[in-house]
Amino acid sequence: MTRSRRLLVLVLAVLLLGAVAAVLVLRAAARAEQTQEGGPTVAGGEVALGRPDALAFLNGAQGPHRGALVSVPARTPQAERTASDLDCLRFHASAGTGVCLSSTPGALSQENRALIVDSGLRTLRSFPLAGTPSRARVSPSGHFAAWTVFVAGESYGAAFFSTRTSIVDTRTWALEPDLEKFAVQLDGKPYSAGDVNFWGVTFSKDDDTFYATLSTGGQTYLVKGSISRRSVVSLAQNVECPSLSPDETRVAYKKRVLRGASLWREHVLDLRTLREQPLAEKRSVDDQAVWLDDRTVAYALPTEGAVDTTDLWTVPADGTGAPRVLAPAASSPALLG
Repeated sequence: MTRSRRLLVLVLAVLLLGAVAAVLVLRAAARAEQTQEGGPTVAGGEVALGRPDALAFLNGAQGPHRGALVSVPARTPQAERTASDLDCLRFHASAGTGVCLSSTPGALSQENRALIVDSGLRTLRSFPLAGTPSRARVSPSGHFAAWTVFVAGESYGAAFFSTRTSIVDTRTWALEPDLEKFAVQLDGKPYSAGDVNFWGVTFSKDDDTFYATLSTGGQTYLVKGSISRRSVVSLAQNVECPSLSPDETRVAYKKRVLRGASLWREHVLDLRTLREQPLAEKRSVDDQAVWLDDRTVAYALPTEGAVDTTDLWTVPADGTGAPRVLAPAASSPALLG
């Protein structure tokens, strides 16, 4: 085969591969635009974080608004969804401030960013993320936001993973880029180790206290931290992804129930007595729960028979009752107003 013929064959092969790739992309886009029959009804509109008696979450339903932040009336969470133009992988909001962890395709890799948005979803500040978005929280006052990303590994059940957790003051934009720089007291003693990881921040109302998960030496701990003192102290073991109750007396969290496996049971811990209460949800919950009120927690579980989709469920926080679907094809709930 002559050189010119080889070059022609190469050019034709490149064009053919490009055509096949274009067809696949167009088919995927077409599937994304199709609304699933019998699924939630979603329509574009205005979503405001200051709206009272509303529930916001990320829409997982098939269609043009998949991944968008949507809102519904809090009392009718399965009503038609109003979709914004804001797309996120993780979201949380409080007091008219939101944090959106987004991921967009780049020339060589995904571009991950934390967007701090106001009540009208306008971006106030954007921060680059060092890895894949995992957890997001806004303090009750809206004055602080926190996020966790995977720097290595893709889940908390992986044998090897590393996280990075940051906190930003939304008034001054002072950023704590890595909680691993905070002083640690473990079991009453100063502690330092190269394998320390933090994730799952949840804030108190005092604009200083927070709770989070600390992982080191193959163990996980609930820690109580101070932003101003840049320090944390351990409170209990085997606590992951804590969520502080509105009355600040308890944390909901996932507890690993089988060592070495990605199986968790949702619990509630009384912060005064450190007594734990397993909840009625017996499936494995890999999420940071959200309190809808002092009696009810919400969390995401994979949709049965679907891929890359979750449903929101609720369960009583005292261990009674039974799990109930809050909203299908949804994640990252935040009670507004």
